[in-house]
Amino acid sequence: MPGDPIRPLTLALCQFAPRKGDTAGNLARIGRLCAQAATLEPRPQVVHFPETALSGYFVEGGVREVACTAGSLSYDLDDAYRTACASAGMEPVPLDVIIGFYERWRETLHNSAAYITIGLDDGPPKLRHVHRKNFLPTYGLFDEERFVERGADIRAFETPWGRAAILVCEDAWHSLSGTIAALDGAQVLFVSSAAPARGVWPREDGIAGPYSAARWERLIRDIAEEHGVFTSFVNLVGSEGGKRFFGTSHLVGPGGDVRGRAPVWDESFVSISVDLDDLVRARADSPLLSDLRVALPHVLDNVRRVTDGTPVQLSYDGPEPVAADLLRGARGFTTGEFAVPTELLERANSIVRSLPEQLPVIRHGMRDNGGPPPLLLDVDLTEDWLTGFLREELARRGYGKAVIGISGGVDSAVVAFLAVEALGRENVIGVRMPYRTSSAASLEHAQLVIDALGIASRTVDISAAVDGYLMHEPDADATRRGNVMARLRMITLFDLSARYRALPLGTGNKTERLLGYFTWHADDSPPVNPIGDLYKTQLWQLARHLGVPDVIVDKAPTADLVAGQTDEGDLGISYARADDILNGMLHGFSHEALRARGYQEAELTTVSKRLNGTHWKRRPPATALVSHSGIGESYLRPVDY
Repeated sequence: MPGDPIRPLTLALCQFAPRKGDTAGNLARIGRLCAQAATLEPRPQVVHFPETALSGYFVEGGVREVACTAGSLSYDLDDAYRTACASAGMEPVPLDVIIGFYERWRETLHNSAAYITIGLDDGPPKLRHVHRKNFLPTYGLFDEERFVERGADIRAFETPWGRAAILVCEDAWHSLSGTIAALDGAQVLFVSSAAPARGVWPREDGIAGPYSAARWERLIRDIAEEHGVFTSFVNLVGSEGGKRFFGTSHLVGPGGDVRGRAPVWDESFVSISVDLDDLVRARADSPLLSDLRVALPHVLDNVRRVTDGTPVQLSYDGPEPVAADLLRGARGFTTGEFAVPTELLERANSIVRSLPEQLPVIRHGMRDNGGPPPLLLDVDLTEDWLTGFLREELARRGYGKAVIGISGGVDSAVVAFLAVEALGRENVIGVRMPYRTSSAASLEHAQLVIDALGIASRTVDISAAVDGYLMHEPDADATRRGNVMARLRMITLFDLSARYRALPLGTGNKTERLLGYFTWHADDSPPVNPIGDLYKTQLWQLARHLGVPDVIVDKAPTADLVAGQTDEGDLGISYARADDILNGMLHGFSHEALRARGYQEAELTTVSKRLNGTHWKRRPPATALVSHSGIGESYLRPVDY
C-alpha cells in the first residue's frame, strides 16, 4: 500500500529589525512575535528569524557583551514566548524557531543560528541544532573574523517534520555548503542573513529592491534548484551605522520557483505552506542530486587530488584513422541522414567572418561588459532607501526633528525634500545663512525650497561674526575666508540644533567628499548624511524625481563663498566626467583601463591627485596610540551601539 502523503509544512519567515545591543528587549519582542506566529492560520510549524536577530549584526567589539550560550538562549526564548502568550491570554503551542545570535561556545565566540522547539507542554525546550557560521566575510563592509571564530561543520538534522539544515549568510555564497546539506538529507535549507543593501541602479527583473537583493534571490534560487531542496532566506531589516538591511525574505521551492516574498525594507511576517512531496517531483524532473550521489566517490577523489597538489597526468588517444576524419577539410559530405550543400557552408563561413563588423555590442541590464556599476539611479528605490534611513537614524538618536542649512543649491534642496518626506514638514527647520557677499540668487533659491516644502525657517546673517574674526586677519586669502564662513555656518547649525532639539543633517555629496572639495570640520560635520554616498550626477537625477525646482537643478553648482566662483571651475573638470572617473577608480579600474574607456590622462591626473591628496579629510583625527585599548583601533564600538 502507498505510504501516507507528507503533511503540509507551514513556515513563517519573520523579517525583523533588532535594536542593536539590546538582547533583553529583542528577546522579549521575539517572544511576542512567536506568540503572534502561533495565531496565524494555518499555524506554522517553523518560525525563521534572521542572522543576529538577538543583538543586531554590526556590534563589532560589543560581540562579547551580547554573546550567550545556546543552552541559555533556549530557556530564555521559551520563557519569553510563554510570557507573551500569557499576556495575550493564550496557551502556548509548540513552535520550532530558528534564531541567529552571537554564541559563546567552548570559550570562543561565534556567529551562530540555533534551531529550538519551544512551548512544549511536556517539558523544557529542545535545542535540536546549532550551526556556527563557516565563512566569515572580512572585506568591504565586513570585519567578522576579527570578532568571532569560524565554525567547521555543515550538517543536516532531524526535526519533528523532517530533516533540515542551516546556513548563515556567506555560507550560502559557497555552493559546496548547499551541496553538503543536501547530501546529508536536508529537505529544507534555512539561510539566515544580515545582508546590507547595496546598488541603487534599476534591477533587470523589475522587482522593488536594491541590486544586492536581486543577487541574493538568484543565489537562493540556484541553491534550491541545483539540489532539489526548499530554501528559506530570511534577512534583517532596519539600519545600523548607515548600512540599511533590505529584507525581501523569500521561500524558494525545489524547482527554483519563488513561493512567497516579503517586502523591501519593512518588518513583516510571510507565512507559506508547502508540500514536501514537491521534493519528489522536482528531483524526478531534475535528478541532479541523484547524479551527484553516484559520482560522489570520483568527486571526492578529485577534491583529494586538488588539495594534495597531485600533478595532472594528461592522457588521450592518438589521431583517428584518416578515413574516419569526415570533417577535416571536407565539403559536401554525407552523414547518412542529410547532406550539407557546399554553398550553404560557404555562406555560413562568410557570415561568421563578418560577425565582428555586423553585430552590435549586447549590454546586459544597465551594466556594460566588465565596467563599473552604472550611475543611473532607480529613483523610487533611492527615495525609499534614504527616507527610511533618516527616520531610523534620527529615532535611534532620540530626535524627532532635523535642522538643515539651505544654501540654494541642489544638495541641500535634496536633503530638505528627503527630510520632509521622512519626518513631516512640521519637523524640519531650514536655515539660510548668508554672508554680505553671497549671491542674491542663492538666498532666493533657498527660499524657493523653504516655500515649496512649507517648512519653518530661520535666516541668520553671518557677516558680523565672520568680519569680527577676519578683522584680526586682514591678509586672509579667499580660501581662508571661505573656510571661516563654512565653519561659522556649522556653528550656527549646531547651536540651533540645541535650541530646537533638532539634529543637523549633512548635505555633502560623494563627489565632493572624494575630491576633498569641502571645508574640514564644517560641511562634513553633521552626524547624519543621507546623500554622502551619491555622486553629484546622481543627486541631479534624484532632485528631478523629488520635484526640486528646475532653476536650482539646472544652475551651475557653486559654494557661493567667492563672487563668480563655480565648483567645476575650481575642480578643473565637469562633474559628469569626474563622477565617471571616480566610479571607475573606486571599483579598481587603472588609468590604463580608464584611458581605454575614453578618458584623457589629464582628466585622470586631476581626479586622482585630488582623491589621493585628501584622504585625511575623510578620516578621524590621527591619535598617537600608546596602549592596547586605543579608541577606534582596539576599543571598537559602532556609533549606534
